[in-house]
Amino acid sequence: MNKYTPLLCLMALAPLAANATPQPLALPQAVTTPTQAAAHPAQLRELRSQLAQWQSLPESERTRIREAAQRLAALPPEQQQSVRATFAAQDARFRDGWRLGPTLGAQFPKLEGLFGFLPMEQRDTALKVLRQLTPDQLAQLTLIAQRTPPQERDTVRAAFLALAPADRDRWLHAHVVR
Repeated sequence: MNKYTPLLCLMALAPLAANATPQPLALPQAVTTPTQAAAHPAQLRELRSQLAQWQSLPESERTRIREAAQRLAALPPEQQQSVRATFAAQDARFRDGWRLGPTLGAQFPKLEGLFGFLPMEQRDTALKVLRQLTPDQLAQLTLIAQRTPPQERDTVRAAFLALAPADRDRWLHAHVVR
């Protein structure tokens, strides 16, 4: 993990990183068309989504993000802008992966094949399981995710998510050495 890992996560969760409560939504100064008025509910949905993602992070991850926010704020303005611009230039899926926190965000590009497009009923379970993994288990799972052909991803993911925590090491090892 490089020195920018928490900063990348901070950029994804920037609206909520300074504290755990959302900031008031700034309303447009003049809403003159129905299109402009429709943007307001979308902004509210986005803020609610970001708040839910923030609240779902373990406290240790939120602490790391707050510390990154302090480091970012301590940088000269031109460096802050450079970090923001670099992040904004990334693919949207990459940026969204960082909303999972510093640990999973760093691994998301490698896990995306298995976990990037989940059925709604698997999302909470998948996040819970992924956050329980040790760094070694997560590294093994990234290898499996990268090696799994697209047509087998649903089956492999479902089998992994169904495992009891005590069975994960054996399963991961068996699938890595294949």
